Amino acid sequence: MGAVSSRLPVFPWDRLEPYKATAAAHPDGIVDLSVGTPVDPVPAIVQQALTEAADSPGYPTVWGTPALRDALAGWAESRLGARDVAHANVLPVVGSKELVAWLPTQLGLGAGDKVAYPRLAYPTYEVGARLAGAEPVVYDEPTELDPTNLKLLWLNSPSNPTGRVLSMDELRRTVAWAREHGVLVFSDECYLELGWEADPVSVLHPDVCGGSFEGIVAVHSLSKRSNLAGYRAAFLAGDAAVLGELLQIRKHGGMMVAAPVQAATVAALGDTAHVTEQRERYARRRAKLRAAFEAAGFRIEYSEASLYLWATRDEPCWDTVADLSKRGILVAPGEFYGAAGERFVRIAFTATDERVEAAVRRLA
Repeated sequence: MGAVSSRLPVFPWDRLEPYKATAAAHPDGIVDLSVGTPVDPVPAIVQQALTEAADSPGYPTVWGTPALRDALAGWAESRLGARDVAHANVLPVVGSKELVAWLPTQLGLGAGDKVAYPRLAYPTYEVGARLAGAEPVVYDEPTELDPTNLKLLWLNSPSNPTGRVLSMDELRRTVAWAREHGVLVFSDECYLELGWEADPVSVLHPDVCGGSFEGIVAVHSLSKRSNLAGYRAAFLAGDAAVLGELLQIRKHGGMMVAAPVQAATVAALGDTAHVTEQRERYARRRAKLRAAFEAAGFRIEYSEASLYLWATRDEPCWDTVADLSKRGILVAPGEFYGAAGERFVRIAFTATDERVEAAVRRLA
C-alpha cells in the first residue's frame, strides 16, 4: 500500500503547521499569505449559471458540452491570440493540479523517461514524474537540456513561485528546440491574466508556435482569474493528437468535470467585467504588501506577474518564516519550490483587504 507514496516527497505544507500555529496565536489573528487561494466572492454571473444547471441528474461527458467546447475554443482565440482553435484542440479537466499530477502517467511515461521542469517550480511537476516512475529533471534554460529520453517539458509562465514571465522570444526558441528533438511541451499558463509589469504571452500565440499546435499544449485554470478554486475548473488547449489521446484515457478513468461546473465555466469565460474587477483588487493588495515588505527590509525579485511576491532578506527561508510568524504573518518558504529558493519566501496577496491592512501595520 505504501509503494507509490514512498516515491513522493513529504507534503510540503505539513512542515508549515507549527509556524501556522504560532501565527494564529497573534492577538489580532493570523494573516495567511502562504497559499494563493482566492478569498473574494465567486462572480454572481457564475453562481447563477451554476444554480441554473443544478438539476443535472445524468453523467456529464469527459469532453464537455458543445457549449463548453465553444467557450474554450473562443476564449483561446480571443484572449490568447490562437488561430483556428477547433473542438479537437480543447479539453476540460478537473482542476489543473489533477492534470499536472497525473499527466505523465496518462501519457504512458515510466522508468527511463524524463520529465523536465524549472529549477524553481510548483512541486506537483516533480510529483507527477514520480507517480509515473519517470525521472524528474530540473533546468535553468530548457534548450540546454539533454534531450535523450526527455519526453515531457514543462514551461511555467508566469511562474509560480517567482512571478517571472518568459518573453515571446524565449518561448519561440524553446518550442523550436522541443520540436527539433521530439519533446512534448506543456505550458502552465494559469496566471496569464495576472500580469503587472509584463504582458504574459501564451505558447499558442502564432508568433510563438508559427500557427501550428504540433507538440504543444497550454494549461489554463479559472481558479485565479474567476475565484473558482472551489469549482475545480480548468482546461487544456493545443495539439489535437495529444488531447485526443488524453480524452480516450480520461473517458476510461471517468475524469469528468461536473455538469454544473461546465455551465459555470461557460459563463465565466464569457464575461470579462469580473476579471477586470478582480485584477483591480489584487493590484491594490499587491502594491500595499510590496511597499510594506520593502520598507521592512525585504528585496523583491521577478514578481512581474502572478499572485505572489518573491522576496528575500538574504537569510535562510525558515528563519524568515519563523520571524514573520511571530508577528502573526504566515508566508511560504522558498525551499518548497526547490533548493534554489532556500533564501526566499513566497508572499501571496490573496488575503482580504482587512488582513492585508493588518499585515501592513505589523510590518511597519
